[in-house]
Amino acid sequence: MSDSLWTAFALVLVIEGLLPFAAPAAWRRVFQQVLALRDGQLRFFGLLSILLGLALLAL
Repeated sequence: MSDSLWTAFALVLVIEGLLPFAAPAAWRRVFQQVLALRDGQLRFFGLLSILLGLALLAL
């Protein structure tokens, strides 16, 4: 269980690092757009992310 958790965490870090590494200017623009979102919008995207992750885990 612990090994799987660390593997999943490592994969999250790899995936999260791809866009800033490959296209830093695009990543900066996306990050600025995210900062402009209201709290409710951020929560919606967070919930959507959680649900998508759970759906992928169920597969």
